[in-house]
Amino acid sequence: MPTLLVIDDNAGVRTALDVLFDLHGLTVLGAESPEDGLALLDAHPIDLVLQDMNFTADTTSGEEGIALFHEIRRRHPDMPVILLTAWTQVETAVSLMKSGAADYLGKPWDDHKLLASVRNLLELSDTRRALQQLAGADRRRRAGLDGRFELRGIVYADPAMERVLQVATQVAGADVPVLITGPNGSGKEKIADVLQANSAVRSGPFVTLNCGALPSELIEAELFGADAGAYTGATKAREGKFEAADGGTLFLDEIGNLPAAGQMKLLRVLETGRFERLGSNRERQVKVRVISATNADLAAMIRDGRFREDLYYRLNLIELRVPPLAERPLDVIPLAEHFLAGSGKTLDDGARRALRAHAWPGNVRELKNTIARAALLSSSPTITSNDLGLPAFATGAAARGNDAPMDADEPDRASIEAALKRHRGVLAQAAAELGLSRQALYRRLERLGIDRESAS
Repeated sequence: MPTLLVIDDNAGVRTALDVLFDLHGLTVLGAESPEDGLALLDAHPIDLVLQDMNFTADTTSGEEGIALFHEIRRRHPDMPVILLTAWTQVETAVSLMKSGAADYLGKPWDDHKLLASVRNLLELSDTRRALQQLAGADRRRRAGLDGRFELRGIVYADPAMERVLQVATQVAGADVPVLITGPNGSGKEKIADVLQANSAVRSGPFVTLNCGALPSELIEAELFGADAGAYTGATKAREGKFEAADGGTLFLDEIGNLPAAGQMKLLRVLETGRFERLGSNRERQVKVRVISATNADLAAMIRDGRFREDLYYRLNLIELRVPPLAERPLDVIPLAEHFLAGSGKTLDDGARRALRAHAWPGNVRELKNTIARAALLSSSPTITSNDLGLPAFATGAAARGNDAPMDADEPDRASIEAALKRHRGVLAQAAAELGLSRQALYRRLERLGIDRESAS
């Protein structure tokens, strides 16, 4: 049975939480001061902490709570902590979420919301422990993802993409918000599909909304619905995406395009599960798992005042970064062959070298279009590098191809392996040290048969 630690100097708060959690099968330990709380945390196996922000009656600065939180993080870095705070301290709570706090709730709290947050965080802790065990196993062996999870037809061979799928399938079952980041065309929508297909609500609706495809004045109506007469042209009531997704998942693509008013309302729904249609005063309640995606730099948008910081930390309980295709070189050929399936055509060695050498700024989408065009235009059953229409190899190593010998001034195996080890397998950093482009380093690895995972 999970054990929670409540640190609050108000005996009434401790008693209320003890009763609430006991009714739902959770054990509670209580402490009235930061010192007592830290002592209990060190002496007992605790699964989650709920802590107050103020322990001195004549102050609302939250300094005691801030110090307590940082001390808990120092002693127990992986411990999930929920902050119990007055609404006047939201900015402080958001700041602590940046430092690793799991959630914050205002006093008086909503029992339903608090219980949901605690259950989700306990489940997420179990998931993280499972991931740590997985990471300690044989990392060079495929984790059997294809046999154990629904991957929605994703084609991958590169360890970078395998790591994304490992995390995605492990967190899919937890009812927590997930933010998927990555460049356009990298496959964020496919990862959202994997999350839904392996979730506890996979039999429920999966509703999507591209926030960048609608005028800002229509996004709120799309999200929350509208009553008749709510705006010009609204002749009848309409259901919004949240209502349509009730009992399932709502995928909000291009979340960075959500206007300020929509951000505020979305934050409220994430916190309470409640909203009103445009033009209505009737509050509606839904149970929706929200997945969002963006290619934008949300941190920069926060600094510029274009995106709410508190919303960002609500959406970003788990972040999945989908790497660009340039960082997944081992995926290029398997994807190309997948896109060729059914065409009756194959790639010759020159085409394969050209595909591996290209930087793919348009990512998987560009690769798919390139292969489709080549299959249509090639008059032969074998596609050559000329059929691909990619920039030709200029000179040097790229022009020689993978099978040609290296020049004397090119880094040798020992230098490459040493650089990879120093930079823990981060190819961009290793390439910079070696004086190579990232693509050039990819070609060296393939030519020399170097496994970047083992070399790091």
